[in-house]
Amino acid sequence: MKALIIGAGIGGISAAVSLKQQGIECEVFEAVKEIKPVGAAISVWCNGVKCMNHLGMGHIMDKLGGPMLNMAYQDGKTAAIMTQFSLAPLIKEVGERPCPVSRADLQSMMIEHWGKNKIQFDKRIERVEQDQQGVTAYFTDGSTAHGDFMIAADGANSAVRSFVLGHSIEKRYAGYVNWNGLIDVDTSIAPADQWTTFVADGKRISLMPIADNRFYFFFDVPLPLGLAEDRSTVKDDLNGYFSDWAEPVQKLIQSIDPSTTNRIEIHDAEPFTTYVDQRIALLGDSAHPTTPDIGQGGCSAMEDAVVLGQAFATSKDIRTALLSYQSKRNQRAKDLVLKARKRCDVTHGVDMEVTQSWYQDLKKETGENIMAGLKETITSGPLG
Repeated sequence: MKALIIGAGIGGISAAVSLKQQGIECEVFEAVKEIKPVGAAISVWCNGVKCMNHLGMGHIMDKLGGPMLNMAYQDGKTAAIMTQFSLAPLIKEVGERPCPVSRADLQSMMIEHWGKNKIQFDKRIERVEQDQQGVTAYFTDGSTAHGDFMIAADGANSAVRSFVLGHSIEKRYAGYVNWNGLIDVDTSIAPADQWTTFVADGKRISLMPIADNRFYFFFDVPLPLGLAEDRSTVKDDLNGYFSDWAEPVQKLIQSIDPSTTNRIEIHDAEPFTTYVDQRIALLGDSAHPTTPDIGQGGCSAMEDAVVLGQAFATSKDIRTALLSYQSKRNQRAKDLVLKARKRCDVTHGVDMEVTQSWYQDLKKETGENIMAGLKETITSGPLG
């Protein structure tokens, strides 16, 4: 049995590894000549780490995961601590630590684990056909590939999705712009072992420790679509949006390298329930585009891959296995998309009264409520 995997990102490689565990041959195709990750880093929460362990890639998390042992919120204007607590109780309860990692390093090590020479690059899919004998992928370079089934892990802008759904979907602008990148750890900005978040006015700045003594940073600002901003204006833009924020924020802005800072207008899409059409299945962002507000986008793709493997472990009938995968992932993935959307709105001041109330709640937070929410998200995954 052979699967065609469209996309060599986190979801695609996870799917290939998961299917290989079930004895299924996989051919992996990637549209770009060279993978250049969108975003500097990714927060792989405990459920994602469990998935990587299950898939035999836990060593990647061990190597790349930063020492995120504590969590804090600070007032963006004064730097006063609103809440600060250890994540040790959460880690103990769920049995795994969270691992913020460099996205480039993660993808590089996952590709190395699979085998870079086993991935066909510069293969942009144009159309697909399927019948009772299998599925055929047609690429823009004129080549084709045939397999028994296809897993489309080709991202939020999936080219395969319309073949599965029978129509295109509209992306929904989440209302804010995100700047992100990496800097060396500077403890005058934030502790080296803590996820530190500054909040005020519906804006957010976060720093997470990753491996090699680096911080992953991001800035969120509610803004209209399509502003004439890019890497050439990064520091001026951020200086304008955060001119009256506290000294650690000013120091962070001066520390960033505009040439390696990403600017992304954040989108998601209304959840849909169809992931499968006959022999083709969507996986990861192609199936459930989400905002990054609860750090579950990559984790959800990893969960998809685990459940896909479990489905084929139960049945080698393609139709049965793919429909089982779909039914087991629908509600979970939808819940994560909507939970991220809800958190997005609260964080970014869609209703400033709600956001201000959240700020006040943070000042009374001991960590128990936040960790309870994280625990529920983590333990609702396929590996508990």
